[in-house]
Amino acid sequence: MPRYRLTVEYDGRPFVGWQRQDNGLSVQEALETAAERLCGQPVRVHGSGRTDSGVHALGQVAHLDLPRAYGAPTVRKALNAHVRPWPVAVVASQEVDDTFHARFSAVERSYLYRLLNREAPPTLDQGKVWWVTRPLDAQAMDEAAQVLVGRHDFSSFRASECQAESPVKTLAALRVRRVGDEIHVTTRARSFLHHQVRNMVGTLELVGAGRWTRADVADALAACSRAAAGPTAPAEGLYFRAVRYDGEPPLEP
Repeated sequence: MPRYRLTVEYDGRPFVGWQRQDNGLSVQEALETAAERLCGQPVRVHGSGRTDSGVHALGQVAHLDLPRAYGAPTVRKALNAHVRPWPVAVVASQEVDDTFHARFSAVERSYLYRLLNREAPPTLDQGKVWWVTRPLDAQAMDEAAQVLVGRHDFSSFRASECQAESPVKTLAALRVRRVGDEIHVTTRARSFLHHQVRNMVGTLELVGAGRWTRADVADALAACSRAAAGPTAPAEGLYFRAVRYDGEPPLEP
């Protein structure tokens, strides 16, 4: 059975998340339904990582096996036609061998978090940014973020329902920069804990507002207790940005 690698973007607002669930439509289910319409039989779609309800994707990677060869351009066009009207798009597809696995072959994942930092509310980006009206110091946030880079026990930034075997993760990069009225937080790691990115952003927002310092972030990390860190940032500002596999160039900082 030919295997296809897909690069997928989606607006997470109508979905219960990436993974198929009983309580509503997931991105995975939308793509599997589209694939079944293409080939006439059930198809399993495997994603490189799960996203929660309301979280978006710019470069989620998935793979699927089809009962016969269609050609990568045909697969992309057919899935995009059959997934309508849901806000999901296969932006690229390629045939790969059966040793490729979207999740288990991944060596690094990247996320972007967007904060809109102005008094006026979002209009065009409503539901796609975290709107914060109080002034934020992006430089202070970036300096505090460096405390979290490296290999640590991230229990303070881990959701209570996280199913990871260990809270220890290695954060390759965490950067904060201002882009006009927005503050962008970007991060890279092989894998993340459930809500880790949103919890880090919620904590750094306190630094930007002047309520916390770099030392407070370090203390929260060392406490290894969720109660010690800041709040969970809203899902709507988070984007699954990209995935890297062996032999591919490094992801952007």
